[in-house]
Amino acid sequence: MGTLYIVATPIGNLQDISLRAIDTLCLVDFILCEDTRKTSVLIKHIQKQFPNVKIKARLISFYEENEMQRLPEILQMLNKDFNFALVSDAGTPTISDPGFKLVRDSMLLGIKIVSIPGASSVISALVSSGLPTDKFMFLGFLPKKSGHRKDLLENVKKTLQIVKQTVIFFESPFRLVETLKELTDIFGDIDVVTARELTKLYEEVRKEKLSESIKHYEKTNPKGEFVVLFNPEI
Repeated sequence: MGTLYIVATPIGNLQDISLRAIDTLCLVDFILCEDTRKTSVLIKHIQKQFPNVKIKARLISFYEENEMQRLPEILQMLNKDFNFALVSDAGTPTISDPGFKLVRDSMLLGIKIVSIPGASSVISALVSSGLPTDKFMFLGFLPKKSGHRKDLLENVKKTLQIVKQTVIFFESPFRLVETLKELTDIFGDIDVVTARELTKLYEEVRKEKLSESIKHYEKTNPKGEFVVLFNPEI
């Protein structure tokens, strides 16, 4: 029986790939990729930095729309002693990315799962935020519909009355200002941290009042995926 490796990849700076991740990519027979083109860029970078490294695994596209279709074949091959690495476009696989069903079903079949830890935008943003790090709640991407977002945030507010913690979520640049305004409606003009382009050349982590953040992003053209953090107690 083969092994399924969950391999974290860089969230921006390609130098953040770990030595253990490189060893694993050399070991496996197949690499399941959210986007084979982006994984190919990473592999080329690794082999340029380390000329003796040879990654010969076949790249297989594995994303949300084809996950269920691919699943039976992958599980069958894992049962036949083939080793797989699961990677996402950036960061740790299955965190707001496909793969959890593969991990779940592999575990049910007794297939060995090995996590190769590495970069995570959630943790990178948290430790750079200046907000408490001892307890946090991660919401992933908020719902696209405003009404559903407000319902979720109202429930978060109730939860924070029971357990004080930092809240973290992902947001699209196209909905950022609207979401920040909804946060203001529910929590008031509290401090908020917005992080983007983490580990890249133009990394930006801003900590300011919601009103200031809204004013800033209304004047600019937000780009890139945002990590948003807040803690009403701070």
